Amino acid sequence: MNMNAIDWSVFWPPVRLSLQVALLSSVIAVVVGVAVAWKMSRTTFRGKIFLETILMLPLVLPPTVVGFLLLVILGRRSLLGRWIEAIFSAPVIFSWWAAVIAAVVVAFPLVYQTMKSGFNGVDRDLEDAGRSIGANEWQVFRYITLPLAGRALMTAFILGFARALGEFGATLMIAGNIPGKTQTVPTAIYVAVDSGNQTMAWAWTISIVIISFLMLLMTRQQRDSKASF
Repeated sequence: MNMNAIDWSVFWPPVRLSLQVALLSSVIAVVVGVAVAWKMSRTTFRGKIFLETILMLPLVLPPTVVGFLLLVILGRRSLLGRWIEAIFSAPVIFSWWAAVIAAVVVAFPLVYQTMKSGFNGVDRDLEDAGRSIGANEWQVFRYITLPLAGRALMTAFILGFARALGEFGATLMIAGNIPGKTQTVPTAIYVAVDSGNQTMAWAWTISIVIISFLMLLMTRQQRDSKASF
């Protein structure tokens, strides 16, 4: 690959946007995933398996199906879409926020499952000990449960970030591929290959491979350190 043939003014915007979308969406997915996983791991109710199956659906559904469903839910013809447009004076579809929403949806199952496993691994006796000395549920969660599930939290964030970074199908459906506005690295690679620009396609591919490799390496290190501990 000829580095001199790379148009850096074209190369960097999708990379920056992908990192911004992945960072914000992974933070949102972790916050929501931690809350839901903690509640689901500590309660039993009728229909729990059915609800968990719905929560995990984005993990197995084709991304285009997820994107189509989001398009129906958030589109300008939907009640929610019209409500959002009335509040912000702009539709959420074909904006970078649409890319964030798509990334949150597809990353959430990984975050949820990781955090649920982490919470299930926390010794309940330690939580009960905290309650016995007067701690309320929030204090038990904040000072006992969450710190003990810290490695799972880090792993969940990294996996969510990596999944959001590579999202393509759902993002293309609801955010489009607008250069400088909604074009992420995966969609930029698709356009570059389609137009025969192999140099830019390779540049973006190498960049996302490096970032994804570093994320997964951090995950493996987290798991190995947990195992050795």
